[in-house]
Amino acid sequence: MDLTPRIERTLEQALRAAAGADCPPRLADALHYAVFPGGARIRPRLALAVAKACGDDDPAAADAAAAAIEFLHCASLVHDDLPCFDDADLRRGKPSAHRAFGEPLAVLAGDALIVLAFETIAAAPMRRPERIGALVGVVGRAVGAQGGITAGQAWECESAVDLAAYHLAKTGSLFAAATVAGAAAAGAAHEPWRALGETIGEAFQVADDISDHVGSEAQLGKPAGRDKALGRPSAVLELGLEAAVGRLKSLVARAAALVPPCPGEADFRALILHETRRFMPSGMKTVAA
Repeated sequence: MDLTPRIERTLEQALRAAAGADCPPRLADALHYAVFPGGARIRPRLALAVAKACGDDDPAAADAAAAAIEFLHCASLVHDDLPCFDDADLRRGKPSAHRAFGEPLAVLAGDALIVLAFETIAAAPMRRPERIGALVGVVGRAVGAQGGITAGQAWECESAVDLAAYHLAKTGSLFAAATVAGAAAAGAAHEPWRALGETIGEAFQVADDISDHVGSEAQLGKPAGRDKALGRPSAVLELGLEAAVGRLKSLVARAAALVPPCPGEADFRALILHETRRFMPSGMKTVAA
């Protein structure tokens, strides 16, 4: 089942509500620009897939959770591209938000997207509104200073950083939020899904490090070689390319084994294997197979 229409519809509805009469027009434009057209929507698709595997008895809750996580992801991209961090000119094959709208509006758009994540959950017409508290907690943890994406960005400002801790905060936190929120939205025990999300997130980040090392700007839709240029922690720079590919393969295998018991367990495990194989850049797929 293609989950993308559910995601796009919820994102559009939330942005339309945010861009009301009291929202400055250029800020509204910047918000839409940061979210559309999207990338692979991996994180919200993961959230919906977990909800489906757990029964998906409250689709509005699952849709809101998935959209909230994507808003956080888009906010992190806007902030990551800023001159004070990566100073990147491109994102998703088009000028980054601060190049298109200026740095002040890009900062504000990223901030507004973080707030919109929580507003989307609060406004969702859930059948089981008692689940809002758990979802807000999951989203808050994913974006916060204790292991969330804020911490992930801040680790780049430290003189020394553990690669695993950096990957867990920078990337794993949102993937963990996706799996945990998907289960919470469906009313399932949600914390058992965290290890799976963290492992998928680490696999994604290792693959991203490999892509940054071997890919081109045309392939990535953003500048390549930034890890080395900026001195950022990288699996390739720390382990070497061959060992990084080996690490990716072991993480993919571990992720498949971490799927908690659920009604859709077999189908979800197959989906995990399929999706994680897509992480590698095209030229490296045979190496990682």
